[in-house]
Amino acid sequence: MDLPIFIAPLIILLVIWYLTFSATRLDRLHQRVETSWANLDAILQRRASLALELTHFPETDPAANLLLTFAAHHARAADISVRSEAESSLTAVLLLLRQESWLVEKYPDLFEELDQITERLKVGISLHIEGVSAARARRSKLIYRIFRLAGKAPLPVKYAFEDDSLVEMQR
Repeated sequence: MDLPIFIAPLIILLVIWYLTFSATRLDRLHQRVETSWANLDAILQRRASLALELTHFPETDPAANLLLTFAAHHARAADISVRSEAESSLTAVLLLLRQESWLVEKYPDLFEELDQITERLKVGISLHIEGVSAARARRSKLIYRIFRLAGKAPLPVKYAFEDDSLVEMQR
C-alpha cells in the first residue's frame, strides 16, 4: 500500500517535468525563428541598399534605374503584409541588371558583394524555413495543443518570397 503513495507523486513530477521541458523546447524554437528572421531581414536590407547604390552610377539605363530605385525603396519600406511581393520584385530587377555583362565588368566589387549577399540570403532563407518547419511540426503534436504549451505565441510563418528567391537564385 505504501508503494502507490510514492509512485503517484513521482509520476506527477515526471509529467510536470516533461511538460516544462517541452514548453522550453518550443520557446527555443520560437526564438530560433525570430532570430533567423532578424538575420534574414538584415540581409534583405543590405541587399536593398546595394541595389540603391547601383542606381547612382551614370552608366545605368534610365529605365532600369527607375525600376531598381522603385523596387529597392519598396523592399526597404514595405510592410510585412506586402514584403513578399516587394522582395520578389527586387530579386527580378537585380536578375535583369545582372544580365548586363558590361555593368558587371565595370563594377565587379559591387556585384561581388551582391553575390556574397545572395549566398548569405540563401543560407538565411534556409535557416528560417527550417526553423519555421520545426516549430510548426512541434506545435502540431497533440500534447502541445492539449496543454497549450505554445502560450500566446503566434504561429511562425514562411513568406512567399523565400520560395521565390530560392528558385530565382538557383538559375
